[in-house]
Amino acid sequence: MTIRAVFFDVGETLVDEERLWGEVARAAGLRPHVVWAALGATIARGEEHGTLWERLGVERPVGVWERIPFGEADLYPDAIPCLEELRADGFLVGVAGNQSVTMEAWARATLPADVVATSGGLGVAKPDPAFFHRVVELAGAEAAEVAYVGDRVDNDVVAAQAAGLTAIHLRRGPWGLLQPRPDGVPSIGSLGELRATLAPLR
Repeated sequence: MTIRAVFFDVGETLVDEERLWGEVARAAGLRPHVVWAALGATIARGEEHGTLWERLGVERPVGVWERIPFGEADLYPDAIPCLEELRADGFLVGVAGNQSVTMEAWARATLPADVVATSGGLGVAKPDPAFFHRVVELAGAEAAEVAYVGDRVDNDVVAAQAAGLTAIHLRRGPWGLLQPRPDGVPSIGSLGELRATLAPLR
């Protein structure tokens, strides 16, 4: 089958989360570099990022992330050009990540995408296979005709593959660089490389 639709993860795929993590760190009464160090240790141990607060011995600042307003300045420079390019090439372009309905509304108003969905709106989160089944339904295609691009090997690559989608690994952000690269999966260093990666799959 050929790829008809391309869906993107949000955090560290389209959105640079450095400012957001800094806001959360300050809300917890910590310097950002302390939280980043704990995040790196958490990723290296294969744990979910929520456990970093236990490691630091502080309460997780509940609801702060969801209340932080996103802006176009938070997008990686290659995000919008990539989405526009793929739409011009005739792909259905979607955005789907583990985010709040607030992020969903912002993405709909900001990003050149045909479909926008979040775990908050869908009621199911990655790596649950049901999340990817919903992505396929929204694409109106067969699972093998949908590519999913993300930085996390566990939540994005392995989970998308298990649901029958074509996974593409993006090597950026803490997960993208610290988690071991997956075997047999296209791996790119920026979204600027995606068009060439998709070319043989059309």
